[in-house]
Amino acid sequence: MRRRLLAVLMVLMGAAALLLCVPLADAYARGRTEHLLLQRRSEAVRFADLADRTGGEADRAELSAEIGRYAQLYGASVLVVDAAGATVARAAGTGPAARTPLSGAVDARRRALTGRSTDRLPTIRPWGPGSAVLAEPVGRDERVSGAVLMAVPTDAARRDVAVRWSLIAAGAVAAFAAAALVAAGIARWLMRPVLDLDRAVERLAAGSLRARAVSDTGPPELRRLRRHFNGMAEAVADSLGRQRDFVADASHQLRNPLATLVLQLENVEPYVAPGPGLAEHARALDEAERLEELLDGLLSLARVESGAAELADQDLARAVRGRVEAWAPVFGAAGLELAAGGLPRELPVRALPDAAGRILDALLDNAVKFVPGGGRVEVRAWGAPGGEAVVRVADDGPGVPADQLGLLLRRFARSPEHQNVRGSGLGLAIAEEIARISGGRLGVAPNLPRGLAFEFRLPAPADGQPYTER
Repeated sequence: MRRRLLAVLMVLMGAAALLLCVPLADAYARGRTEHLLLQRRSEAVRFADLADRTGGEADRAELSAEIGRYAQLYGASVLVVDAAGATVARAAGTGPAARTPLSGAVDARRRALTGRSTDRLPTIRPWGPGSAVLAEPVGRDERVSGAVLMAVPTDAARRDVAVRWSLIAAGAVAAFAAAALVAAGIARWLMRPVLDLDRAVERLAAGSLRARAVSDTGPPELRRLRRHFNGMAEAVADSLGRQRDFVADASHQLRNPLATLVLQLENVEPYVAPGPGLAEHARALDEAERLEELLDGLLSLARVESGAAELADQDLARAVRGRVEAWAPVFGAAGLELAAGGLPRELPVRALPDAAGRILDALLDNAVKFVPGGGRVEVRAWGAPGGEAVVRVADDGPGVPADQLGLLLRRFARSPEHQNVRGSGLGLAIAEEIARISGGRLGVAPNLPRGLAFEFRLPAPADGQPYTER
């Protein structure tokens, strides 16, 4: 947006500079042309007066000498003709004026022989014309007896126009540069609070409830918007904080009486007679323990969603190797094979503390629960070119139908055939929340030909090298 705003301002300022400079330059060129016409016309009038007083050979010789000195001094060509067009006196100039055929200036001579002086010259510009022709009648009114034609060089006038145009162009460039600096400052002043609000909204959407807009510059409307946004963020953070505190407090307060209930049920078990009562007692104890797991999951989820921890740099490859070694005995006891292949030596990421280990714990725990004995679970990790580290946990279990894949990451969600499997239904939801708050994501897809493949991605450190170079 800042570039577009600057582009619009630059175009407007460039158009304004052109609209001001072009007429100014043209006005000066016309004025300098008029000045040249007035200067040379006064000389032509003087020559016309001399020609009008010419009566004999001596007068003609004086006229020829006068126009000769003028041509030598100013480089202009001068031609004096009578009413019939015959040459009375001639003096050749130098440069472009010498190459201008005065005898061919029919229009100017005809106007002069009708008693009209040249009142306009072609506008002189730096590139031309090299000379200009003007004519002055000899005599006045009905007594016009001839004409004086002059081919005037325009070198000095063109040089003056070029210098003045250069000054105008330099002034326009300087004014445009100054206006561009001012426009850049204005655009920066306008866009700084907008960019600050954008970053704050992005952090707030990513789960950082402490994100606030801090820029106090810009127009009053944007400063007022910043105050309203910060007030809204405070209200949202306060509301979510109260909800999470309630969940955490409720879960924590219920744990003690629930633990007491489980202990009492276990103490009562020796006094229950064998039969239907003992089976009901066992089911009640299982439900109490399941409720305890549910409260633990709610408490963990509330702690994750609170966003209290800061992101930190960590080695994902090391975390994966540690969790695979820790879960290997559990998989062995369940009759499952746990393999880790293709792990790099190191894979730095920036995420919540121990995010990779906690996510991997949830995925491996899920595999232990749902993959039948004899199955195989493979863990792989690599660095993606897009600046993310990827961990893939794939199994060859029964999997779930394609229309139920979206339910796996929801809270308390279970497929119909797994309703009786032990657990709270919050493990994958907590793992997905950890990945999201860390700036990554967790996804699930079918593992062909059978099974499921969970894949989570975590961002690389901001100052780290691209994974493709490691």
